[in-house]
Amino acid sequence: MASRAAGEYPPVPEPLAVPAVDTHTHLDMCTGARGPIKSGEPAPEVEPEEDEKFPPLDFFYDTAMATGVTRVVQIGCEMGAARWTTRVVEEQAQAGRDWMLGGVAIHPNEAPRLARAGILEESLDEIEELVTSHERMRVVGETGLDFFRTDADSARDMKAQEESFRAHIEIAQRNGLTLQIHDREAHADVFRVLRDTGVPDRTILHCFSGDADMAREAGKLGIFCSFAGNVTFKNAHGLREAAEVVPPDLLLTETDAPFLTPHPHRGKPGGPYMVAHVVRTLAQVRGVSEDELAERVTANAVRAVGPWELTL
Repeated sequence: MASRAAGEYPPVPEPLAVPAVDTHTHLDMCTGARGPIKSGEPAPEVEPEEDEKFPPLDFFYDTAMATGVTRVVQIGCEMGAARWTTRVVEEQAQAGRDWMLGGVAIHPNEAPRLARAGILEESLDEIEELVTSHERMRVVGETGLDFFRTDADSARDMKAQEESFRAHIEIAQRNGLTLQIHDREAHADVFRVLRDTGVPDRTILHCFSGDADMAREAGKLGIFCSFAGNVTFKNAHGLREAAEVVPPDLLLTETDAPFLTPHPHRGKPGGPYMVAHVVRTLAQVRGVSEDELAERVTANAVRAVGPWELTL
């Protein structure tokens, strides 16, 4: 991944006239509080702190506000990041900032490592404790299946992923929370598990990566489809075809920052403010104004995860 020094971030795009939402971002990584875990490395056992070589959290707050991205869902998907997320979501609320809600889970690529270490079950218990610890923690995610980085011959690792996925679904159902799914090259198996367990009332396919047929199938099940910066890539014709057929009340926007930074800044690190590019691309794809698209996805986001207004 590209270096994420502040000076290498893309410029702030023209502000949106109607506020929009980033329903999936990793501000822990953006601030250097957690770096990507290399294959075979254990997850951090302690909560990380922000790295001074990276932009501070205020950089991402300021750029988001300047662009009209007034709402975000911060996702922590390994144990250190989950602890950081829960703390920071509460701190932002205490500071009077209503921009951030949170979600935590064990990423599907992390589940096999925890299983091999014999701590998957206790980690899942902690995830449930964290996601129910504060009223602004609303999302169980990102969880799911990822067969891109998992050796198809490793039955043990694939079993750990599915066990973790099913456990997260149960956490969401048990606590009335939103489920946010990571699905990479595992479309059929993700839907198989959901049909087996039952689809939680509010379920999101984060960083939608399927085709138009998959989008239609998700729509029949009432599943939200969230599009990230890769929908803007020049070669993403299939994604744009999928975005065109998603029911209007099930469409969401996200960045997955610092990853998948939209065109024309592909390859650089991103932040929530880059969702403006996603909004504009989806508006073109669906033949509506960017104001109408932003208004629609914001309303959908509130239905998906609840209101952002502070109640403290």
